[in-house]
Amino acid sequence: MDVPRLVAGDSFVLRSWELGDLPLVREASSDDYIPLITTVPSVYSQEAGEAFVQRQWERASTGSGYPFVIVRVADGRSLGTVGLWLRELNEGRASLGYWVVGSARGQGVAAEALRAVTAWALGDLQIPRLQLYVELWNAASQRTAERVGFQREGLLRSWQKVGEERRDMIMYSMLGTDLSSPAAC
Repeated sequence: MDVPRLVAGDSFVLRSWELGDLPLVREASSDDYIPLITTVPSVYSQEAGEAFVQRQWERASTGSGYPFVIVRVADGRSLGTVGLWLRELNEGRASLGYWVVGSARGQGVAAEALRAVTAWALGDLQIPRLQLYVELWNAASQRTAERVGFQREGLLRSWQKVGEERRDMIMYSMLGTDLSSPAAC
């Protein structure tokens, strides 16, 4: 399956991963949190960065999901990622995840990317339910989900392993029927 190119607002595009995105992987590797909750290497090397990019290609080629890189149109700089994961598609749902490197936070990058992938997944792909999970402390990510129109559903206790410990997560969802809501996308 091919990762499509999507427009995300006026300032960003979403595309598949390239080896030219290794500076993004390097910056994400130095983040205190991103490597704990993703497969981004916690210690960057050329080989580890390339292996990360190749894993993204494998996810697309095996049909397990659509990993997108968020790119700023003005300068072509890669700023983060948003992924649509299809593990539960046979149950009528898919999950989303996103991260933005520290140097690009607070600029609406994640919200624009999440809005674009959400509209595409609910509209073009006709996935009935999208869900995402956010840690309790991560107010910025909660605001991003809510800004796009995701509904907070509740607390999932000890839901996900982050680093070496299990952590509570807040579940958010959006349904295809929510697209008609003024707050959605």
